[in-house]
Amino acid sequence: MATTDADIERVRELVAAIPPGRVATYGDIAAAAGLSTPRTVGWIMRTDSADLPWHRVLRANGTPAPHLAHRQLRQLAAEGCPVLDDRVDLRRARHHFDSPD
Repeated sequence: MATTDADIERVRELVAAIPPGRVATYGDIAAAAGLSTPRTVGWIMRTDSADLPWHRVLRANGTPAPHLAHRQLRQLAAEGCPVLDDRVDLRRARHHFDSPD
């Protein structure tokens, strides 16, 4: 299934809604946006997230992408996000999106 402009905007809205000190996984965002795979969220984030709090989006195990790790973890720690051993404690920091009506 092709990614639509509405899918892109929904992902952008969800990422923008993650508050400081909290994080979401690519899978969390995919589920909230009604997308079939977290990879679509990754693609959107790679192509259209410069103006978003991109650093609040992590892999399912609480780690950032290796090429962003130091920068991303530094930004998250500065926001008060619980970081230990290069991983965010998802139990404490995971943002839960409101379910659609």
